[in-house]
Amino acid sequence: MRRIVVSEFVTLDGVMEDPGGAEKFARGGWAFQFNRGAEGDKFKLDELMASDAALLGRKTYQEFAAAWPSRTGEFADKMNGMTKYVVSTTLKKAEWNNTTIISSSIAREIAQLKIGPGRDILVAGSAQLVQTLIEHDLADEFRLMVFPVILGEGKRLFPDGSGRHALRLEAAQPVGTAGVITLVYHPERKE
Repeated sequence: MRRIVVSEFVTLDGVMEDPGGAEKFARGGWAFQFNRGAEGDKFKLDELMASDAALLGRKTYQEFAAAWPSRTGEFADKMNGMTKYVVSTTLKKAEWNNTTIISSSIAREIAQLKIGPGRDILVAGSAQLVQTLIEHDLADEFRLMVFPVILGEGKRLFPDGSGRHALRLEAAQPVGTAGVITLVYHPERKE
């Protein structure tokens, strides 16, 4: 069975909004103000290489589709070549190669992806989609890169009303020289 791995950049107060600054959020661009070092780069590359598909919400998909096709290198080549699924009820056509749109029966379609053949399915950004995955117990791992900054506002990974979900810490490691920490959690599931 394939795993769905949610990978996010988050602040100490749980904000995941606009880590790179492309969304024009007033407090955006916070992730790249910190040195995550070679260990942080390896963390991101390893999770990508362990995946053979990306699962994205519409907004994240459109940002990635605008940015990645013009890039080259090991990371970009993997992003551009892998299978991509975009969850959207409004997107009618997906221009980025190897992309399939999921527009209805979202939880059921994602559950079907999990039982198909292949490696991990990687989710990045995609706040609304992540909430759907949590609500339907479809996320198998949370890989967080926590940055030492408090924004005080912004879209949070786990917003109010998300419900209670127990997680088990699998790994924690500081990376870089600025206090960035990687955390890997698995949901505590009832057998």
